[in-house]
Amino acid sequence: MVSVAFINPFSEEGRQIVRELGDLNSVYEENGDLIDLVIHSRSQDISDDESIPHNLIDLAIKRLEWYIKKKNNPDFDYKKYSYLYNPKITRFDVIAFYLLSQAISVKFGPNSRESRAMAESQGKLMESRLGELSLRDRKHLLSTILGSLLIGDVKWTTLGDLLSSRKIRLPDLVMSHGNLILDEEEFAESFQDKLENRDSHKMYELLIGDHIKELILNKMIMQKTENYITDVYKKSQRKVEPNPILLDLADRISEVLNEPIISYGYRGTEKKMEASPFDTEAFPPCVKMVLDGIKSGGRNDAIILFLTPFLSYARLYPDVFRRNITLKVSDVDPQLEAVEKEILPLIYEAAERCTPPLFEDQPQEKVNINAKMGFGMHSEIELKHEGETTWYTPMGCEKVKLHLPSLCKPDEICKKIGNPLSYYIRRLNDIKYSKNSKTD
Repeated sequence: MVSVAFINPFSEEGRQIVRELGDLNSVYEENGDLIDLVIHSRSQDISDDESIPHNLIDLAIKRLEWYIKKKNNPDFDYKKYSYLYNPKITRFDVIAFYLLSQAISVKFGPNSRESRAMAESQGKLMESRLGELSLRDRKHLLSTILGSLLIGDVKWTTLGDLLSSRKIRLPDLVMSHGNLILDEEEFAESFQDKLENRDSHKMYELLIGDHIKELILNKMIMQKTENYITDVYKKSQRKVEPNPILLDLADRISEVLNEPIISYGYRGTEKKMEASPFDTEAFPPCVKMVLDGIKSGGRNDAIILFLTPFLSYARLYPDVFRRNITLKVSDVDPQLEAVEKEILPLIYEAAERCTPPLFEDQPQEKVNINAKMGFGMHSEIELKHEGETTWYTPMGCEKVKLHLPSLCKPDEICKKIGNPLSYYIRRLNDIKYSKNSKTD
């Protein structure tokens, strides 16, 4: 039977594995059992030695590397990481999980992109592992782990942290008198008067089934990961010097997260995606018009819905439509320096030039600007709020014509493109080509 620690490292089995570790220095030692397990995992690609973790620190890095590459590389090859789906890796994997969490805690803290990446990677790994298990093992783990996490009658308030962080939405859940319903018999009993002439089992599978149980389990473990990082961080503040092993691992974690995101061009040409400073000369006419200030109606939409997404993507991720990889602002601006020093000042200046100045009579619109960049409905942009809302992509030219027709004064380039961001990219290339030609 598959160990519950394979999915839930916070289980008693998981904690027992950590207690049995012994000397922390052993995490650097070459581990023959781990290497043998990796090599003999089903479908594992072992074409090069670098793909094999040789010790527990290597495994910790590979664990996070799996998530980053799976998220960002459209040609991701899961066979290089098949060992992560092998239940026999549980003993090593649990230790790797705690090493990562503790290293992130002492070096970066709970409100960092590293912390979010750790929680998200744990969620994705659990999701992938459950998907690889047999139906029998999956149902056993769901029942066992949820039974230990949700005891007795579970009120919706029990999931308060998940709801407030928007990991789960209330409409996703089936409730009866404030209680969460997950058991099929309880479902039939609670809603028998509403299930006349309907198949109770089919309705249960449709509304709840394993998919809602997996969702709740996944999000609860993610939340526990975040809470654990917070707890370790608080404790670490009382110590003079963190363990050098954790600090070294933290540096390697940064290397993984800071590695330039790779995408692939139309003909398979590998390119690096790099954010670059604004070149206002390359801005399309509509953007220049908004930067000069809106003197008539439509100032709110022009600043909030049009300018904010354009400037944030133009500065941080101009190739979003061609690459088609979803990112957060902090993926390309980890400390939010470009946001604070370049993007927001341009937006605020444009808002000030409006007639009347936008924030003079509607200061709350600053919150909407933050929300459009993915930082929730808050007065300040902070990493801990990232992901509460969506980082809006720039509206296309047809949408601009429909909702903000006064901005559309096309030039010759406009006739060849369908989005202001595409205009910006084309002009950047033209300007770069022109400068290179003069140099030659």
